Amino acid sequence: MMKDSKIIDVAQQARVSPATVSRVLNGSTLVTEETKKKVLQAVQELNYTPNAMGKQLRSRRTMTLAVVVTDIGVSYNAEIIKGIENTANMLKYKILICDSQNKKGKELEFLSLLQNRTVDGLILVTPQLTDEEIISFADEDYAIGLIGRRLEHHGIPCSYTDNQRIGHEVVEHLVERGHRRIAFLSGYDQAVDSMGRLQGYRAGLEAAGLPILSELIDNGDFCEEGGYEAFKRLWEMNGDFTAVFTANDEMALGVYKACAELGIAIPGDMAVVGVDNIRITNYVKPKISSVEQPLYDMGALLADRLIDQMNGNVRTQKQLIKIHSTLIVKGSSGKEG
Repeated sequence: MMKDSKIIDVAQQARVSPATVSRVLNGSTLVTEETKKKVLQAVQELNYTPNAMGKQLRSRRTMTLAVVVTDIGVSYNAEIIKGIENTANMLKYKILICDSQNKKGKELEFLSLLQNRTVDGLILVTPQLTDEEIISFADEDYAIGLIGRRLEHHGIPCSYTDNQRIGHEVVEHLVERGHRRIAFLSGYDQAVDSMGRLQGYRAGLEAAGLPILSELIDNGDFCEEGGYEAFKRLWEMNGDFTAVFTANDEMALGVYKACAELGIAIPGDMAVVGVDNIRITNYVKPKISSVEQPLYDMGALLADRLIDQMNGNVRTQKQLIKIHSTLIVKGSSGKEG
């Protein structure tokens, strides 16, 4: 007696993944005609009949989104989460917040929430995963969105700012203020937004005819303590720079602490510029110059686009939402305040 064929048998016969078979049987537009033809031929040859109960289980909706952030304690993430949550609530979705603790392995673990159908979709905020790793899940028909990073894929909506432009604009501002030796504090080693700001920093120096000096670049891990330690390392080795650009405001606060201990006046001896323009930048003296990113909008727009896609409104064009950022000059780099 011939055993009943399963979806994995069809996948092996057609030399595709089970998820691709499922997409073909569900009429997805994300499959090429050639692949569709191979799958349907395998279905016919194996006399495969989809299991109705299994199909119902796979299509069950939880009305929940998972939001994976690198560090839930960082103000940058809090504003983005607020935008996601308010938009999701209006559209009758709940959110599940997941803290990866800056570990790529935990980001991969949270992707299993999609695989076991705990959530309908997942939003990664400035993830450390590679493009290939993220695309591999999207290609399996899982709903994934990105914030703080650009990835060109028709199935992955992204909201982001131009990080290279941010870096270039900050350096240009500091050069206009007369600074010629400008330090840079980056975030995590693999953080795409930090790397973009570093590229912009280098481009800004080149445009101004200034040398790019590795001894003026250090890693502050996107946190206050990291910024404090990185600034002190740079100062001990090269105490002749007059400005520092930090890839986020948390590190700028660490620079303030280090300068207070070292007797360095801001902005008289040291200009400081951060990124994100979080609320606390206005409650220190002097106020911190910072690049304002509309974080709430980045979260809200991405949530709206991902939920729209999950509800069947599939787009064939790139899903890119570029958000404009603005340098807010305050007391730490140019004017009183």
